[in-house]
Amino acid sequence: MFEFRLKKSASPGGARWGEIRTRRGVVETPLFMPVGTQGTVKAMTPEELQELGAGIILSNIYHLYLRPGVEVVAALGGLHRFMNWPGGILTDSGGYQIFSLASLRKITEEGVNFRSHLDGSSHFLTPEKVVALQQAVGADIMVCLDECPGFPAPEKEVRRAADLTLRWAKRSLAARGDTASPLFAVVQGGMLPELRREQAQAFRELSFDGYCLGGLSVGEEKEVTLAMLEVTTPDLPEDKPRYLMGVGTPEDLVEGVARGVDMFDCVLPTRNGRNGMAFTAAGKVVVKNAVYAQDPRPLEEACGCYTCRHYSRAYLRHLYLSREILAYRLLTLHNLYYYLHLMGEMRQAVAAGRFAAFRREFYEKREEGGNARG
Repeated sequence: MFEFRLKKSASPGGARWGEIRTRRGVVETPLFMPVGTQGTVKAMTPEELQELGAGIILSNIYHLYLRPGVEVVAALGGLHRFMNWPGGILTDSGGYQIFSLASLRKITEEGVNFRSHLDGSSHFLTPEKVVALQQAVGADIMVCLDECPGFPAPEKEVRRAADLTLRWAKRSLAARGDTASPLFAVVQGGMLPELRREQAQAFRELSFDGYCLGGLSVGEEKEVTLAMLEVTTPDLPEDKPRYLMGVGTPEDLVEGVARGVDMFDCVLPTRNGRNGMAFTAAGKVVVKNAVYAQDPRPLEEACGCYTCRHYSRAYLRHLYLSREILAYRLLTLHNLYYYLHLMGEMRQAVAAGRFAAFRREFYEKREEGGNARG
């Protein structure tokens, strides 16, 4: 079961408010998906994620395939039961992970030969097998296998990867067959505006449930990323969700929503939390800095998260410098709360027809925060 309903849209390429219905319930967009690559969002329990308001999380079929093995997950009742998560799960195909293993893989028309980064064992994945693996674990939203070109890359190489991604997408669609498993295609095209448009227009003709914007945030300047969004989203179907893969900072989320993106994922809130950095409306707080040694304030005065309601910056700094596990948990919890709360604020702003004002106020708070710290 899958349905996307667009409730409000400023323009074909502008901020949107909608909802996604899966067999696990209804979630509003734009939304952020915490990253649970290996069947867990690092440092968080599923119950805590529910309390924070996460409706969909991301997992990765490449990693689950290698460890513990899809057959193990399936035998134990599927990924939801395996990790005790009642909400939605989107499973990434592993295309980006395979891209990052350049020295360990070989791409052919049929699929990808690669060696495991864990033990060096040899594996072969095809578009059809990737769909079957995602179906086996019970994913609520599946993603097609794609080829992500590097950056910079010759135009010929980028076009070859985009064409292969399109052919693989068609094979993935055929492999899904008549099942109700929702399937998202991945729009590639590197940093070539015309190729991005061509890809978007080609995918419009195919009956996918949603569209991923792939191959971005791979080393290009931020302005280039945003330009690629601007030339792509207007050519994607209005009645299907758009998912920007692996991006990014709070500013990225705001700018992505402004350009018509509905779904996001990124490791930054969890990874940066484990590295002692908190996101706030006024900017970043790096708790290891000496200035916070005796600071009695919470990470953010107006924040309603558990961390900010109970603990000071000074205590969080002490925990982090002492390498206490609690530091990673508390900082991760705060960061995920901040990200999910930010998405909620943007949904409300779009619904009220005041997203432009929200966007302006978002940057004003950051500028004021920077001036205060300076």
